[in-house]
Amino acid sequence: MKSCNSCGKCCIKYGDGGLSASAADIDGWELFNPELFEYVRDGNIWFDRVSGKLIEYCPWLKKHPPNETGGRPFYSCDIYYNRPEDCRHYPSTFEEMIRDECEMIEVQDLSDPKRSQKALDVLMSDSRPPLS
Repeated sequence: MKSCNSCGKCCIKYGDGGLSASAADIDGWELFNPELFEYVRDGNIWFDRVSGKLIEYCPWLKKHPPNETGGRPFYSCDIYYNRPEDCRHYPSTFEEMIRDECEMIEVQDLSDPKRSQKALDVLMSDSRPPLS
C-alpha cells in the first residue's frame, strides 16, 4: 500500500455534506478555533457563514497546481491538525478504499484484502482507533 498522494478524492467525495464532526470536535472549535466554528450549524458542519446553507465542497480543501516536473494537481487541508473526526478516521476499511478508488491501493493489495486491512490499520494507527 502506498502512502497518500494527496489526490483529494476522499475530500471531494465526502466534503459536500457527507461529513460529520464529533461533539468534542465542535466544542473544541467553539473554544479554540472560532474560525472553524463559524461553519457549524446545529451540530452539522460546513455551512456558509452568511447564508447558512450547506457549502458544496469542504471550505478547507485547497487545490494546488501540478509541480514543476508535471504530474497533476494535488490537494491539502488547511485545518489538517483540527480536522473533523470523520476525516481523521478515513479510510477505515480496505473495502472503503476500493469503493472510493483510493490511489493508495497497489495491485498486490487486491490479492490479499486481509493483509491489506492490517497494513491500513498500521498506517492509520496515529489517526484513529484500530478496528476490532
